[in-house]
Amino acid sequence: MTVIMIVYYLITAFTAAMLIWNFIREKSDRQKMVLYLIVLTPLLLRILRIR
Repeated sequence: MTVIMIVYYLITAFTAAMLIWNFIREKSDRQKMVLYLIVLTPLLLRILRIR
């Protein structure tokens, strides 16, 4: 794995972690929770290397 790929996965993991944190903190607006899940899905698939 090259250094660029490692940095790429670290940035993706950080972004996914922030989205998960915002999803957990969001209690009142269900619409925002769904939007967080929609954005989070491709990031998690990328981290897990599933196409």
